[in-house]
Amino acid sequence: MITAVDTSVLLDVFGADPTYGARSADALRRCIDEGGVIACDIVYAETGASFPNPTTAQNALSRLRIDFSPLDVSASLATGTAWKRYRRAGGARTRMIADFLIGAHASANADRLLTRDRGFYRRYFEDLPVLDPSEG
Repeated sequence: MITAVDTSVLLDVFGADPTYGARSADALRRCIDEGGVIACDIVYAETGASFPNPTTAQNALSRLRIDFSPLDVSASLATGTAWKRYRRAGGARTRMIADFLIGAHASANADRLLTRDRGFYRRYFEDLPVLDPSEG
């Protein structure tokens, strides 16, 4: 089983978040043990911003065995479809946001998404199983 990971979970782990760090680390370990974890270029970029330099970020992601999986044409076009649904449903943001790219990438390349989701992914990517470490 391949799991795509969202930035929130990685930042919980790397930043030792006092509320979610341990639960996110446990969930990430389980996902790695169950088949592997991928992260798209958006997640790599967002996560990398919390490190002093790209080399340190790459080393940390490699130690966790997070495989880089860039967006492809299919995921990129699926992002547009999800974005259109969001706007038609009254979504106020007028610029493309990273969460749509992450969700479309996970839908196209993974069996599930590990994220601290507040309903966004479940709403706009209904066929994508979501594993949320903050839910107990």
